[in-house]
Amino acid sequence: MAAAAAAAVGGPQPPQPELPAPGLALDKAATAAHLKAALSRPDNRAGAEELQALLERVLSAERPLAAAADGEEAAAAGGGGGPGAAEEEALEWCKCLLAGGGGYDEFCAAVRAYDPAALCGLVWTANFVAYRCRTCGISPCMSLCAECFHQGDHTGHDFNMFRSQAGGACDCGDSNVMRESGFCKRHQIKSSSNIPCVPKDLLMMSEFVLPRFIFCLIQYLREGYNEPAADVPSEKDLNKVLQLLEPQISFLEDLTKMGGAMRSVLTQVLTNQQNYKDLTSGLGENACAKKSHEKYLIALKSSGLTYPEDKLVYGLQEPSAGTSTLAVQGFAGATGTLGQLDSSDEEDQDGSQGLGKRKRVKLSSSTKDQSIMDVLKHKSFLEELLFWTIKYEFPQKMVTFLLNMLPDQEYKVAFTKTFVQHYAFIMKTLKKSHESDTMSNRIVHISVQLFSNEELARQVTEECQLLDIMVTVLLYMMESCLIKSELQDEENSLHVVVNCGEALLKNNTYWPLVSDFINILSHQSVAKRFLEDHGLLVTWMNFVSFFQGMNLNKRELNEHVEFESQTYYAAFAAELEACAQPMWGLLSHCKVRETQEYTRNVVRYCLEALQDWFDAINFVDEPAPNQVTFHLPLHRYYAMFLSKAVKCQELDLDSVLPDQEMLMKLMIHPLQIQASLAEIHSNMWVRNGLQIKGQAMTYVQSHFCNSMIDPDIYLLQVCASRLDPDYFISSVFERFKVVDLLTMASQHQNTVLDAEHERSMLEGALTFLVILLSLRLHLGMSDDEILRAEMVAQLCMNDRTHSSLIHHIPENPNPKSGIIPGSYSFESVLSAVADFKAPVFEPGGSMQQGMYTPKAEVWDQEFDPVMVILRTVYRRDVQSAMDRYTAFLKQSGKFPGNPWPPYKKRTPLHPSYKGLMRLLHCKTLHIVLFTLLYKILMDHQNLSEHVLCMVLYLIELGLENSAEEESDEEASVCGPERCHDSWFPGSNLVSNMRHFINYVRVRVPETAPEVKRDSPASTSSDSLSSLHNSGTAQVFSLVAERRKKFQEIINRSSSEANQVVRPKTSNKWSAPGSAPQLTTAILEIKESILSLLIKLHHKLSGKQNSYYPPWLDDIEILIQPEIPKYNHGDGITAVERILLKAALQSRMNKRIIEEICRKVTPPVPPKKITAAEKKTLDKEERRQKARERQQKLLAEFASRQKSFMETAMDVDSPENDIPMEIATAEPQVSEAVYDCVICGQSGPSSEDRPTGLVVLLQASSVLGQCRDNIEPKKLPITEEEQIYPWDTCAAVHDVRLSLLQRYFKDSSCLLAVSIGWEGGVYVQTCGHTLHIDCHKSYMESLRNDQVLQGFSVDKGEFTCPLCRQFANSVLPCYPGSNVESNLWQRPSNKSIQDLIKEVEELQGRPGAFPSETNLSKEMESVMKDIKNTTQKKYRDYSKTPGSPDNDFLFMYSVARTNLELELIHRGGNLCSGGASTAGKRSCLNQLFHVLALHMRLYSIDSEYNPWRKLTQLVEEMNSQQGNEEQQPEVPILYHDVTSLLLIQILMMPQPLRKDHFTCIVKVLFTLLYTQALVALSVKCNEEDRLAWKHTGALKKNACDAEKSYEVLLSFVISELSKGKLYHEEGTQECAMVSPIAWSPESMEKYLQDFCLPFLRITSLLQHHLFGEDLPSCQEEEEFSVLSSCLGLLPTFYQTEHPFISASCLDWPVPAFDIISQWCFEINSFTERHAEQGKALLIQESRWKLPHLLQLPENYNTIFQYYHRKTCSVCTKVPKDPAVCLVCGTFVCLKGLCCKQQSYCECVLHSQNCGAGTGIFLLINASVIIIIRGHRFCLWGSVYLDAHGEEDRDLRRGKPLYICKERYKVLEQQWISHTFDHINKRWGPHYNGL
Repeated sequence: MAAAAAAAVGGPQPPQPELPAPGLALDKAATAAHLKAALSRPDNRAGAEELQALLERVLSAERPLAAAADGEEAAAAGGGGGPGAAEEEALEWCKCLLAGGGGYDEFCAAVRAYDPAALCGLVWTANFVAYRCRTCGISPCMSLCAECFHQGDHTGHDFNMFRSQAGGACDCGDSNVMRESGFCKRHQIKSSSNIPCVPKDLLMMSEFVLPRFIFCLIQYLREGYNEPAADVPSEKDLNKVLQLLEPQISFLEDLTKMGGAMRSVLTQVLTNQQNYKDLTSGLGENACAKKSHEKYLIALKSSGLTYPEDKLVYGLQEPSAGTSTLAVQGFAGATGTLGQLDSSDEEDQDGSQGLGKRKRVKLSSSTKDQSIMDVLKHKSFLEELLFWTIKYEFPQKMVTFLLNMLPDQEYKVAFTKTFVQHYAFIMKTLKKSHESDTMSNRIVHISVQLFSNEELARQVTEECQLLDIMVTVLLYMMESCLIKSELQDEENSLHVVVNCGEALLKNNTYWPLVSDFINILSHQSVAKRFLEDHGLLVTWMNFVSFFQGMNLNKRELNEHVEFESQTYYAAFAAELEACAQPMWGLLSHCKVRETQEYTRNVVRYCLEALQDWFDAINFVDEPAPNQVTFHLPLHRYYAMFLSKAVKCQELDLDSVLPDQEMLMKLMIHPLQIQASLAEIHSNMWVRNGLQIKGQAMTYVQSHFCNSMIDPDIYLLQVCASRLDPDYFISSVFERFKVVDLLTMASQHQNTVLDAEHERSMLEGALTFLVILLSLRLHLGMSDDEILRAEMVAQLCMNDRTHSSLIHHIPENPNPKSGIIPGSYSFESVLSAVADFKAPVFEPGGSMQQGMYTPKAEVWDQEFDPVMVILRTVYRRDVQSAMDRYTAFLKQSGKFPGNPWPPYKKRTPLHPSYKGLMRLLHCKTLHIVLFTLLYKILMDHQNLSEHVLCMVLYLIELGLENSAEEESDEEASVCGPERCHDSWFPGSNLVSNMRHFINYVRVRVPETAPEVKRDSPASTSSDSLSSLHNSGTAQVFSLVAERRKKFQEIINRSSSEANQVVRPKTSNKWSAPGSAPQLTTAILEIKESILSLLIKLHHKLSGKQNSYYPPWLDDIEILIQPEIPKYNHGDGITAVERILLKAALQSRMNKRIIEEICRKVTPPVPPKKITAAEKKTLDKEERRQKARERQQKLLAEFASRQKSFMETAMDVDSPENDIPMEIATAEPQVSEAVYDCVICGQSGPSSEDRPTGLVVLLQASSVLGQCRDNIEPKKLPITEEEQIYPWDTCAAVHDVRLSLLQRYFKDSSCLLAVSIGWEGGVYVQTCGHTLHIDCHKSYMESLRNDQVLQGFSVDKGEFTCPLCRQFANSVLPCYPGSNVESNLWQRPSNKSIQDLIKEVEELQGRPGAFPSETNLSKEMESVMKDIKNTTQKKYRDYSKTPGSPDNDFLFMYSVARTNLELELIHRGGNLCSGGASTAGKRSCLNQLFHVLALHMRLYSIDSEYNPWRKLTQLVEEMNSQQGNEEQQPEVPILYHDVTSLLLIQILMMPQPLRKDHFTCIVKVLFTLLYTQALVALSVKCNEEDRLAWKHTGALKKNACDAEKSYEVLLSFVISELSKGKLYHEEGTQECAMVSPIAWSPESMEKYLQDFCLPFLRITSLLQHHLFGEDLPSCQEEEEFSVLSSCLGLLPTFYQTEHPFISASCLDWPVPAFDIISQWCFEINSFTERHAEQGKALLIQESRWKLPHLLQLPENYNTIFQYYHRKTCSVCTKVPKDPAVCLVCGTFVCLKGLCCKQQSYCECVLHSQNCGAGTGIFLLINASVIIIIRGHRFCLWGSVYLDAHGEEDRDLRRGKPLYICKERYKVLEQQWISHTFDHINKRWGPHYNGL
């Protein structure tokens, strides 16, 4: 190897070092030790040279690899083994040399001892689970690894767990990022003091070896890099190089983990400039080095970077004071509007592409930026390493290595500077990258560690111009995707915007850079520098203007747009991330007076940028029609800084506002957006597709609203408060296109709007005015008031969970801003306005989360419809809020009818915005209000209640905010000069309300009804003068009004002579088509606002003279105006409230109101019904009728369903249930009648047209999960805890069966036990019946139904046609009576011996299968279904496959399974008695018929029938032992009595007679009792046995000896003592068996407990077969009650003395004889197998109810253990780990590694553990998933947070706690097999889970 290594050096060196090489190689350690000694000498030059030579040789052994990677394929193929081996050799050498001859591991340990571990610094990659504690964090990016988090104390803190997206590092120990109180135990101690100094010789070798090693790595990277051809990076090549370098980088990474001492050596090496210069200059004679240096220069060049050969120092010359490092003048010209800098290259560029290029050229013309963008000079290893890291697109290993070094302070600073120096290069690489997502994450992984630290950020900002670099780099990045803006003036626009369709925006590629920028702006010191630097602000505004007006929408007028572009999301994301978030970051530093200057700067440059923008798009005063952009970041910057200035900095608003002309321009675009919103909601943009609705929604959505709609509305409020109110109001109506509607005439023509849109646009305009005038978000509300208002609005729309509240309440998008939801103020406001509703369960099983609901007083006083309208994304939410409000009023008895939105008092306006209220007191608005009131009163079309509501709201606002009280005298006397029109005298609403308007001149179409009454004289004149004479009001045109005002304002502002008055733009956008012929008419009105209101009151109440001024009765009202009765109500209340307020405001109004009321009001004119209205009336009528019809039908159906609903909806509550009998239960009815739910006919079930029950068959292993201890098993949460299934019911039964099969005859074994503990078939029904032929056609129709169902029809699945319960089969009902009532009414007097004979005879008759009828066919097919329900392995237990015994065993076990499960559903005993829920919908009777029919086909040979052994004595006992070679039958005492019962009953012809049933039970009870005695005798020790044997023997001759347990026990003991049953025990076992002394009471209890399970099952069976009710009883008397119910107790039995179980015995043959016969069988078996003989004895049943595993209180304990646990199959950590809640098995969900024959692990486990039912907890999601057969569903979570909410996928990461009620519900559904019925959302899993 060494020879190969030496030979590979090549080049000009003669190969003489070859000879000593082998020696060196053999003993690396010796060489290392020798070199170390040489270097330790004071004069170590010789040693150093020797080491250099050695390293040169060892490390250059790696050269061939690079050659191979260079693409010489042959070499690569040939020398496959060589390079790898050489590399390992080199690494071995390095390790040896570092350790200086010692062992490498000992060396590592020695270095670690000197680690001053003050910082954790653990670096992690994506998907790692980390923690963030907001209580301890100083920076919002702070994060902790799980270990540090759990070691620290964060109780009661606001923390959450999260999955890292980009990777990160642990900040524990770093006091710059988090508070020291949160440090964990390891990092609390500042341990640097007590750590000894590092001995010099320990790391001496490292200092020599590492530079060469790192240089070798860099050479590698240089040689491996090939410039990709034609801009397609050959990722394969890059990855190949990286793979080969894996060991080297890992080696470096391991070094960093050795702790602080080694890190500081590495820092020295990486930052030492001398080392770098010596090694990499490429000047030596080594050809390799030369070649690698050339490659490095090529790489630099191809990256568009220059290598500054001249000695220019990097870091720019200090700029002269006052300007920024960016040339201001260079950037001012960047928008291309202020004259070009170098116009030489203007002409040769064209098209939008050219524009971008041109700009880039121009921008880089300032030399200073060029240095930012294009110059890189590397002076240390670190710098070049970073360069290659970027070049190779941030390989994970390199990133981790560079980050692992960060705990070293010196390194941190050096690395941060290097990173900043490469910033532009990073951006260029990112743009080119194909994997920009991965790369973005890795960049942020690094930068967030560097820039979150304020100290570091400040230092870099000062020393490396960080801000300049970032802003410039962002600007350059966006310039590559600019296009020409089409807003406003398409041809001549000079404005450029980003193109949202480009990958850069679509894929959020800019995200890492913007995120860094936001991060550094969160530091005060950095933000201040930014805000002080004018040049930077100019550049930044320039950057923001690229987004101004992007993603322009043009309204499609003709046909639907072909392709809906989805770019809008990119646009919203870009504005939020690139513009709004930095803005919020800057705003958070402008909170105090001292920062006024910053605000002034921002506002100044913002206005300049806006002015440039208006010039660039050529804007005068009219926006272009039919186009809208939602993106106005410049407007929003301006608005938000204005708001901050007034709210926090006490700036005078007027000092930062521009002139009127600019204000008029500023308001246009935000107003255009508001109008467009109304248009979009009126469906006027419907041809633009759904995406335009998406934009309208996103604009108001909670994450965007406070950066979008809120600033827009605030800016409009500011403009409105400073502009002429008439101008503003008329602009609004003009923008909303409803000017033409505002006429007194009954008809009008609208040139710009279709009639069907008018109403909703008018509603939109009025609603907008109401919002504008009542919203106070930026006009004086404090932060807490805002939070409260937002919260109330959200809660009023719907009850909300805590997390959805946090989600819906707009927070500051910048995390640093202060109000964090979940903070103290959030919780305190929440508890003030809302009540918590704990999570509850509804009977349908749907689970509720913990919800917050508004308190009553909130509805009463704080419900604010305006806020709700502003914040709703969907219109239906407004309706929902109103519905909830209505419900509250009804419930609290405040108002019974349909209320109107309440009027809410507003917080007082901030003085700066007082002007806003002038809108309410301007004539224009009053004319509009008057007109609308008149139109509503006259029933003109297109007006809705909503319009009236808003009109009244505005009037009320005006009254609330009227100017100071007017003195009544002077009000009416206003000089003629104020009356330039005769509508209203003044501008105060209070006085204008009472002003009567007599005539109005209107322009109407010639067809209008008004024209006819017109006096011809007055039509001629339309000029002002004639109007004054005639005394009518003039035609009022909003548009003319606005033009006039606009002209005035312009003239005023342009009084300086040098400005030319701008021409009024021609209205070139009026709608196409000829203007309609209008003529003028004069209407007689004679109304005032007050009189209209009073008439409206009459109209609304439908009564004449309904309004009576309240103050006439009660003068108090005027003094004390706040009357609660006016707070809530409908329109009538609103009118009354307004009139009262008007009267309060002025005596004059009061007088006039009284006058109007005195006059008898003329009736409202009758309605002329036009054809169109008639049509709508007809439509209404038709609808009404249809509704009534529907109601009738529904009522009918409801009554049919009612009885069913009452039973089916609550599967878990047996109490409140009305029994639903399948048929009537009167005894005299001979035949059961069934209703078919498909065809609706009733009738009996017959042979040829059978009826069947709708049933669901499912395999179940619930019984098998019973365990013998009460404590449920816990879910394992440590390695030690494991669950073993040995003690489950299923396991015990399995063992027993296989033991029997070892020693006894197979067929006999299969009769001695039951199966079905695992995979038993459970049958359940909803109780509905149908004809089987109806069912077949129903299935056929389902098959042809193309709708996707949640079930598979091919597998026979369907839902019950009536109750929709899931089912998969139909169980035929046996013809004849359903309840065998007549047979058991008269008990027969036959003796038990006779009955026994009858039973035997009946069983002996072979059951011929009935003739081929439809019924029998169905019976067969349902039997097939039952068999196919479970897997073969759960049916076949026989040794000979396919033997009939198997079927026999399977069939009676089905009956057993269903009885046992019903017992469990009843709680494990029958104390509650009665017909429980399960009983009522039970199908056991029908099931028994089907099973019996099939069992009778297999007759048991009468020789082997156990009945014989139970009831007859065998003559000669020795006959059995004759045939040794054949396996014996199972001794009768080893038989399971319950199985025998089922066999006996199912072998009888059905229907069964009651006395036969009782006979069978009595006989079996004798066997059971004997088994109990045997078990008892084995339980006690030798002395006890002897004592009993003795005492019992004395009483043997008493008369009731056969009914005394003492006698029987003594007999059993004496009989069994003949065999070896008692012998085999060792002495020690004796002591173990029973330390307790047996008293007669304890023995009696033991015997009763032994017999109880049998009695319970038997009683259930009797209840189902004969319909007897089960008596209820106390637990202690259960035995006696059941035994008398079964007829075991003689009726004359007296209950005075204590009850003795033996008194139930009724021996068919002498007891002692038969017992001795039974014992003989056992003795003969124990002769040979004493041990097994004992094990096989039937033990008392000890099974407790089945339970799921017990879960820990806190979810974190589960999560921490399982999410890192490796899979047992593939030993990897699964991506989706899950754990089975039934048995605790750990499985991979969807894991391909564990797939077996196309089944994934969860599905496989569900089949093995639950016979097709699996309940899994998904560890990473905290959710439970249910697998049932071929379907699965997400069940929900049983872990909830403190607010009662699930946290699916652990997105919020808050601590979760077990919700016991939910877990109980889950367990209940599992036990009762109701998953299919209760959970609705099922889907197929295709075995892929």
